[in-house]
Amino acid sequence: MVKQETIVLGGGCFWCTESVFVQVRGVLDVESGYANGHDPAPTYEAVCTGQTGHAEVVKLVFDPTVIDLRQILLIFFATHDPTTPNRQGHDVGTQYRSGIYWTDAAQAEVARALIAELGAAGAYDAPIVTEVQVLGLYHPAEDYHQDFFARHPGHGYCLAVAAPKVAKLRRAFTDWVR
Repeated sequence: MVKQETIVLGGGCFWCTESVFVQVRGVLDVESGYANGHDPAPTYEAVCTGQTGHAEVVKLVFDPTVIDLRQILLIFFATHDPTTPNRQGHDVGTQYRSGIYWTDAAQAEVARALIAELGAAGAYDAPIVTEVQVLGLYHPAEDYHQDFFARHPGHGYCLAVAAPKVAKLRRAFTDWVR
């Protein structure tokens, strides 16, 4: 029987984060969605206003006997900028904040320890601002957002933003690419 854990990650636009993690060995499912806002049924249009409090996220289901949470988080930190509050590149707003939304208290410990380790090592030119919070409200994104990069690889945003993140995954984490 396959063991499964779930973690929710906000690394800016969910199309980019999803495009990376669907290619990671040991990740069983990736779903784009919205987390930790106050609207129980958010829409993309509402989240984009910044008024719902949600972050664009991906919900990852993974097999911890294949890939552990620390490795997932190393990939997460390497494929987005965890030092810019409410921003990833040209995407600006609270919905683009960097976040780790845990489903088990042990996940929070792993996340906080790794953030401290990266900070102590000077891995970035600025402090990591990734929020680490228990997963509150979660809602899947609309169907047209699911598997967006795979279905629209020639889309301008995918070419300019998601594709370089996938290329970085393939260069830096070759052992973890399916």
